[in-house]
Amino acid sequence: MSGDDRILVAGHRGLVGSAIVRRLHAAGFTNLLTIDRASVDLRDAAAVDAWFAREQPQQVFLAAAKVGGIHANNAYPAEFLYDNLAIQNAVIHAAWRHGVRKLAFLGSSCIYPKLCPQPMREEYLLTGPLEATNEWYAIAKIAGIKLCQAYRRQYGFDAISLMPTNLYGPGDNFHPQNSHVLPALMRRFHEARAAGLDEVTIWGSGTPKREFLHVDDLADACLFLMRNYSGEDIVNVGVGEDQTILELAQKIAEVVGFEGEIRTDPSKPDGTPQKLLDVSRVNALGWRAKIDLDAGLRSTYQWFVEHAAEIRA
Repeated sequence: MSGDDRILVAGHRGLVGSAIVRRLHAAGFTNLLTIDRASVDLRDAAAVDAWFAREQPQQVFLAAAKVGGIHANNAYPAEFLYDNLAIQNAVIHAAWRHGVRKLAFLGSSCIYPKLCPQPMREEYLLTGPLEATNEWYAIAKIAGIKLCQAYRRQYGFDAISLMPTNLYGPGDNFHPQNSHVLPALMRRFHEARAAGLDEVTIWGSGTPKREFLHVDDLADACLFLMRNYSGEDIVNVGVGEDQTILELAQKIAEVVGFEGEIRTDPSKPDGTPQKLLDVSRVNALGWRAKIDLDAGLRSTYQWFVEHAAEIRA
Protein backbone atom coordinates (compact mmCIF):
# COMPACT_ATOMS: atom_id res chain seq x y z
CA MET A 1 0.00 0.00 0.00
CA SER A 2 1.22 3.48 -0.85
CA GLY A 3 0.01 6.88 0.28
CA ASP A 4 -1.63 7.74 -3.03
CA ASP A 5 -3.54 4.45 -3.43
CA ARG A 6 -7.28 4.70 -3.99
CA ILE A 7 -8.60 2.72 -1.01
CA LEU A 8 -12.21 1.60 -0.63
CA VAL A 9 -13.54 0.99 2.87
CA ALA A 10 -16.83 -0.84 2.27
CA GLY A 11 -19.06 -0.42 5.32
CA HIS A 12 -17.41 2.83 6.41
CA ARG A 13 -20.29 3.84 8.70
CA GLY A 14 -20.17 0.64 10.75
CA LEU A 15 -18.17 -0.20 13.84
CA VAL A 16 -15.30 -1.83 11.93
CA GLY A 17 -15.36 0.31 8.81
CA SER A 18 -15.30 3.60 10.71
CA ALA A 19 -12.35 2.36 12.77
CA ILE A 20 -10.46 1.40 9.59
CA VAL A 21 -11.11 4.88 8.18
CA ARG A 22 -9.72 6.46 11.39
CA ARG A 23 -6.64 4.24 11.25
CA LEU A 24 -5.96 4.97 7.58
CA HIS A 25 -6.27 8.71 8.15
CA ALA A 26 -3.90 8.45 11.12
CA ALA A 27 -1.38 6.63 8.90
CA GLY A 28 -1.50 9.42 6.33
CA PHE A 29 -3.76 7.85 3.69
CA THR A 30 -5.97 10.53 2.19
CA ASN A 31 -7.33 9.02 -1.02
CA LEU A 32 -10.12 7.07 0.69
CA LEU A 33 -13.28 5.96 -1.11
CA THR A 34 -16.61 5.06 0.45
CA ILE A 35 -19.92 3.86 -0.96
CA ASP A 36 -23.06 5.73 0.05
CA ARG A 37 -25.80 3.23 0.90
CA ALA A 38 -28.45 5.58 -0.49
CA SER A 39 -26.89 5.53 -3.96
CA VAL A 40 -25.43 2.00 -4.20
CA ASP A 41 -26.95 -1.09 -2.58
CA LEU A 42 -24.00 -3.43 -1.97
CA ARG A 43 -26.35 -6.39 -2.47
CA ASP A 44 -26.91 -5.25 -6.07
CA ALA A 45 -24.10 -6.86 -8.09
CA ALA A 46 -24.72 -4.73 -11.19
CA ALA A 47 -24.67 -1.48 -9.21
CA VAL A 48 -21.50 -2.51 -7.37
CA ASP A 49 -19.80 -3.49 -10.63
CA ALA A 50 -20.68 -0.12 -12.17
CA TRP A 51 -19.26 1.69 -9.14
CA PHE A 52 -15.96 -0.23 -9.36
CA ALA A 53 -15.74 0.46 -13.09
CA ARG A 54 -16.19 4.17 -12.45
CA GLU A 55 -14.08 4.68 -9.30
CA GLN A 56 -11.26 2.13 -9.89
CA PRO A 57 -10.13 1.46 -6.30
CA GLN A 58 -6.74 -0.23 -5.87
CA GLN A 59 -7.14 -1.57 -2.32
CA VAL A 60 -10.35 -2.77 -0.65
CA PHE A 61 -11.30 -3.38 2.97
CA LEU A 62 -14.56 -5.36 2.93
CA ALA A 63 -16.10 -4.54 6.30
CA ALA A 64 -19.72 -4.19 5.11
CA ALA A 65 -22.06 -6.79 6.61
CA LYS A 66 -25.40 -7.29 8.30
CA VAL A 67 -24.51 -7.95 11.93
CA GLY A 68 -26.27 -8.48 15.26
CA GLY A 69 -26.44 -10.57 18.41
CA ILE A 70 -28.22 -13.82 19.28
CA HIS A 71 -31.71 -12.27 19.16
CA ALA A 72 -31.15 -10.68 15.74
CA ASN A 73 -29.69 -13.88 14.27
CA ASN A 74 -32.66 -15.89 15.51
CA ALA A 75 -35.21 -13.31 14.33
CA TYR A 76 -33.81 -12.59 10.84
CA PRO A 77 -32.05 -15.75 9.58
CA ALA A 78 -32.93 -15.17 5.91
CA GLU A 79 -31.59 -11.62 5.97
CA PHE A 80 -28.38 -12.62 7.74
CA LEU A 81 -27.68 -15.30 5.14
CA TYR A 82 -28.90 -13.61 1.95
CA ASP A 83 -27.68 -10.08 2.61
CA ASN A 84 -24.18 -11.12 3.63
CA LEU A 85 -23.79 -13.55 0.74
CA ALA A 86 -24.98 -10.91 -1.71
CA ILE A 87 -22.64 -8.21 -0.36
CA GLN A 88 -19.59 -10.49 -0.38
CA ASN A 89 -20.24 -11.90 -3.83
CA ALA A 90 -20.81 -8.49 -5.39
CA VAL A 91 -17.78 -6.74 -3.86
CA ILE A 92 -15.24 -9.57 -4.21
CA HIS A 93 -16.21 -10.30 -7.80
CA ALA A 94 -16.19 -6.64 -8.82
CA ALA A 95 -12.84 -6.08 -7.09
CA TRP A 96 -11.26 -8.91 -9.05
CA ARG A 97 -12.94 -7.93 -12.32
CA HIS A 98 -11.75 -4.34 -12.14
CA GLY A 99 -8.14 -4.96 -11.18
CA VAL A 100 -8.04 -4.28 -7.45
CA ARG A 101 -4.53 -5.13 -6.26
CA LYS A 102 -5.51 -6.41 -2.80
CA LEU A 103 -8.66 -7.04 -0.78
CA ALA A 104 -9.08 -7.75 2.93
CA PHE A 105 -12.25 -9.67 3.85
CA LEU A 106 -13.46 -9.30 7.44
CA GLY A 107 -14.98 -12.48 8.85
CA SER A 108 -15.88 -13.48 12.41
CA SER A 109 -14.85 -15.97 15.07
CA CYS A 110 -18.38 -17.47 14.86
CA ILE A 111 -17.15 -19.41 11.80
CA TYR A 112 -15.65 -22.01 14.14
CA PRO A 113 -17.56 -25.06 15.46
CA LYS A 114 -19.71 -24.66 18.58
CA LEU A 115 -17.64 -27.16 20.55
CA CYS A 116 -14.33 -26.17 19.00
CA PRO A 117 -11.14 -26.98 20.96
CA GLN A 118 -9.88 -23.89 22.80
CA PRO A 119 -8.12 -21.71 21.89
CA MET A 120 -9.49 -21.87 18.35
CA ARG A 121 -6.83 -22.33 15.69
CA GLU A 122 -7.41 -21.37 12.07
CA GLU A 123 -7.26 -25.00 10.92
CA TYR A 124 -10.34 -25.87 13.05
CA LEU A 125 -12.62 -24.28 10.43
CA LEU A 126 -15.26 -26.77 9.15
CA THR A 127 -14.35 -29.48 11.66
CA GLY A 128 -17.73 -29.61 13.43
CA PRO A 129 -21.30 -28.22 13.69
CA LEU A 130 -21.80 -24.48 14.12
CA GLU A 131 -23.50 -22.76 17.03
CA ALA A 132 -27.20 -22.72 16.10
CA THR A 133 -27.84 -19.17 17.34
CA ASN A 134 -25.56 -17.58 14.74
CA GLU A 135 -25.15 -20.23 12.03
CA TRP A 136 -26.76 -18.07 9.31
CA TYR A 137 -24.16 -15.35 9.71
CA ALA A 138 -21.37 -17.92 10.15
CA ILE A 139 -22.27 -19.78 6.95
CA ALA A 140 -22.21 -16.52 4.99
CA LYS A 141 -18.79 -15.63 6.40
CA ILE A 142 -17.41 -19.09 5.63
CA ALA A 143 -18.64 -18.67 2.06
CA GLY A 144 -16.79 -15.35 1.90
CA ILE A 145 -13.57 -17.00 3.06
CA LYS A 146 -13.93 -19.71 0.45
CA LEU A 147 -14.71 -17.18 -2.28
CA CYS A 148 -11.48 -15.31 -1.48
CA GLN A 149 -9.54 -18.58 -1.55
CA ALA A 150 -11.15 -19.64 -4.82
CA TYR A 151 -10.41 -16.34 -6.55
CA ARG A 152 -6.82 -16.53 -5.35
CA ARG A 153 -6.40 -20.10 -6.65
CA GLN A 154 -8.17 -19.63 -9.98
CA TYR A 155 -7.34 -16.02 -10.83
CA GLY A 156 -4.35 -15.14 -8.62
CA PHE A 157 -6.43 -12.46 -6.89
CA ASP A 158 -4.66 -11.20 -3.72
CA ALA A 159 -7.55 -11.54 -1.25
CA ILE A 160 -6.84 -12.16 2.43
CA SER A 161 -9.33 -13.12 5.17
CA LEU A 162 -9.16 -11.87 8.75
CA MET A 163 -11.18 -13.46 11.56
CA PRO A 164 -11.67 -11.02 14.44
CA THR A 165 -12.98 -12.04 17.82
CA ASN A 166 -15.86 -10.21 19.57
CA LEU A 167 -15.47 -6.48 18.97
CA TYR A 168 -16.44 -3.34 20.85
CA GLY A 169 -15.64 0.35 20.84
CA PRO A 170 -16.85 3.75 19.58
CA GLY A 171 -19.59 3.52 16.99
CA ASP A 172 -20.96 0.23 18.30
CA ASN A 173 -24.64 -0.73 18.08
CA PHE A 174 -26.29 -0.16 21.48
CA HIS A 175 -29.79 -1.28 20.48
CA PRO A 176 -31.45 -3.05 23.46
CA GLN A 177 -32.44 -6.15 21.42
CA ASN A 178 -30.25 -6.31 18.31
CA SER A 179 -26.81 -5.50 19.71
CA HIS A 180 -23.99 -7.76 20.85
CA VAL A 181 -23.45 -8.61 24.48
CA LEU A 182 -20.96 -5.91 25.51
CA PRO A 183 -22.81 -2.81 24.23
CA ALA A 184 -26.15 -4.31 25.29
CA LEU A 185 -24.87 -4.73 28.85
CA MET A 186 -23.34 -1.25 28.86
CA ARG A 187 -26.65 0.31 27.90
CA ARG A 188 -28.63 -1.77 30.40
CA PHE A 189 -26.37 -0.85 33.31
CA HIS A 190 -26.35 2.80 32.25
CA GLU A 191 -30.15 2.91 32.16
CA ALA A 192 -30.45 0.95 35.42
CA ARG A 193 -28.19 3.42 37.21
CA ALA A 194 -30.13 6.37 35.77
CA ALA A 195 -33.43 4.81 36.91
CA GLY A 196 -32.10 3.98 40.39
CA LEU A 197 -32.69 0.23 39.99
CA ASP A 198 -31.18 -2.07 42.58
CA GLU A 199 -30.68 -5.09 40.30
CA VAL A 200 -30.07 -6.06 36.67
CA THR A 201 -30.70 -9.50 35.17
CA ILE A 202 -28.36 -10.56 32.37
CA TRP A 203 -29.16 -13.01 29.57
CA GLY A 204 -28.10 -16.65 30.22
CA SER A 205 -26.13 -18.30 32.98
CA GLY A 206 -23.20 -15.88 32.84
CA THR A 207 -20.73 -18.78 32.53
CA PRO A 208 -19.81 -18.68 28.79
CA LYS A 209 -16.37 -17.24 28.21
CA ARG A 210 -15.71 -14.57 25.61
CA GLU A 211 -12.75 -12.64 24.26
CA PHE A 212 -13.13 -8.93 23.42
CA LEU A 213 -11.01 -6.87 21.05
CA HIS A 214 -11.21 -3.09 20.80
CA VAL A 215 -12.16 -2.13 17.26
CA ASP A 216 -9.22 0.27 17.01
CA ASP A 217 -6.90 -2.68 17.59
CA LEU A 218 -8.67 -4.56 14.80
CA ALA A 219 -8.26 -1.60 12.46
CA ASP A 220 -4.54 -1.53 13.27
CA ALA A 221 -4.33 -5.25 12.48
CA CYS A 222 -6.16 -4.73 9.17
CA LEU A 223 -3.62 -2.17 8.01
CA PHE A 224 -0.72 -4.30 9.29
CA LEU A 225 -1.89 -7.42 7.46
CA MET A 226 -2.65 -5.57 4.23
CA ARG A 227 0.96 -4.43 4.30
CA ASN A 228 2.59 -7.61 5.57
CA TYR A 229 0.54 -10.70 4.68
CA SER A 230 -0.51 -12.40 1.46
CA GLY A 231 -1.93 -15.91 1.53
CA GLU A 232 -5.11 -17.97 1.37
CA ASP A 233 -4.93 -19.11 5.01
CA ILE A 234 -7.25 -17.19 7.30
CA VAL A 235 -5.72 -15.14 10.13
CA ASN A 236 -7.28 -14.86 13.59
CA VAL A 237 -7.21 -11.39 15.15
CA GLY A 238 -7.76 -11.17 18.90
CA VAL A 239 -6.12 -10.62 22.27
CA GLY A 240 -5.69 -14.26 23.34
CA GLU A 241 -7.48 -13.77 26.70
CA ASP A 242 -11.11 -14.22 27.76
CA GLN A 243 -13.50 -13.87 30.71
CA THR A 244 -16.98 -15.07 31.60
CA ILE A 245 -20.00 -12.99 30.66
CA LEU A 246 -20.66 -12.46 34.37
CA GLU A 247 -17.12 -11.16 34.86
CA LEU A 248 -17.63 -8.85 31.88
CA ALA A 249 -20.92 -7.62 33.37
CA GLN A 250 -19.17 -6.86 36.65
CA LYS A 251 -16.46 -4.88 34.84
CA ILE A 252 -19.06 -2.89 32.90
CA ALA A 253 -21.14 -2.21 36.02
CA GLU A 254 -18.05 -0.80 37.71
CA VAL A 255 -17.23 1.45 34.74
CA VAL A 256 -20.82 2.68 34.52
CA GLY A 257 -21.16 3.17 38.27
CA PHE A 258 -24.01 0.70 38.80
CA GLU A 259 -23.82 -0.61 42.37
CA GLY A 260 -26.86 -2.92 42.46
CA GLU A 261 -27.07 -6.71 42.24
CA ILE A 262 -26.32 -8.60 39.03
CA ARG A 263 -28.56 -11.62 38.46
CA THR A 264 -28.41 -14.26 35.72
CA ASP A 265 -31.27 -15.87 33.75
CA PRO A 266 -30.28 -19.46 32.84
CA SER A 267 -33.58 -19.93 30.96
CA LYS A 268 -32.12 -17.80 28.14
CA PRO A 269 -29.64 -19.36 25.66
CA ASP A 270 -25.93 -19.00 26.34
CA GLY A 271 -24.59 -19.55 22.85
CA THR A 272 -21.16 -21.10 22.40
CA PRO A 273 -19.62 -22.20 25.77
CA GLN A 274 -16.27 -20.56 25.00
CA LYS A 275 -14.81 -18.50 22.18
CA LEU A 276 -11.10 -17.83 22.55
CA LEU A 277 -8.95 -17.36 19.48
CA ASP A 278 -5.47 -18.74 19.04
CA VAL A 279 -3.62 -15.65 17.87
CA SER A 280 -0.18 -17.22 17.47
CA ARG A 281 -0.27 -16.78 13.67
CA VAL A 282 -0.84 -13.01 13.72
CA ASN A 283 1.57 -12.63 16.65
CA ALA A 284 4.24 -14.48 14.67
CA LEU A 285 3.70 -12.05 11.79
CA GLY A 286 4.54 -9.22 14.19
CA TRP A 287 1.19 -7.85 15.41
CA ARG A 288 -0.29 -7.81 18.94
CA ALA A 289 -3.32 -6.09 20.47
CA LYS A 290 -2.47 -3.05 22.57
CA ILE A 291 -5.71 -1.80 24.20
CA ASP A 292 -6.44 -3.24 27.67
CA LEU A 293 -10.09 -4.29 28.23
CA ASP A 294 -10.58 -2.07 31.29
CA ALA A 295 -9.23 0.98 29.46
CA GLY A 296 -11.25 0.09 26.38
CA LEU A 297 -14.46 -0.19 28.40
CA ARG A 298 -13.88 3.22 29.97
CA SER A 299 -13.29 4.94 26.61
CA THR A 300 -16.26 3.15 25.03
CA TYR A 301 -18.57 4.20 27.85
CA GLN A 302 -17.35 7.77 27.53
CA TRP A 303 -18.22 7.64 23.82
CA PHE A 304 -21.65 6.17 24.63
CA VAL A 305 -22.44 8.95 27.11
CA GLU A 306 -21.29 11.65 24.71
CA HIS A 307 -23.43 10.23 21.89
CA ALA A 308 -26.44 9.03 23.92
CA ALA A 309 -28.74 11.56 22.27
CA GLU A 310 -27.83 10.24 18.81
CA ILE A 311 -28.29 6.54 19.64
CA ARG A 312 -31.66 5.26 18.51
CA ALA A 313 -33.95 3.40 20.90
